Amino acid sequence: MLNYATVGSNDLEKAKAFYDALLESIGMKTFFNHPSGGRLYGRPGKSLFGVLGPYDGNEATIGNGTLAGFGLESREAVAAFHAKALALGAVNEGDPGPRGGEDSPAYFAYFRDPDGNKLCAYHFLPRPAR
Repeated sequence: MLNYATVGSNDLEKAKAFYDALLESIGMKTFFNHPSGGRLYGRPGKSLFGVLGPYDGNEATIGNGTLAGFGLESREAVAAFHAKALALGAVNEGDPGPRGGEDSPAYFAYFRDPDGNKLCAYHFLPRPAR
């Protein structure tokens, strides 16, 4: 199970303000401040997410094909998280909705943070027993 992801930023103060507000909306609190000037968020024993200055000291760049996802408890939570991100200045990369057809249990929403990092929120409905 993957439960830890980070993104880089070239404006850590702006990024922390964005993620402080966004992640608080799903109950993720500051776990600790990172020596790079960034911040890690999470819940002990649960998922951990960070916004950091790159370790090598170079500029942060967008990972082409890189995506971090937040698994949420309902479709409504996915839509609310996506809306919160957009209200905080994120760019829409895909409205909340089913993925893989209308009968699919997958429900996703995509956005890019102020640095251009692509993120998503998702929820899977339980599959009916066969």
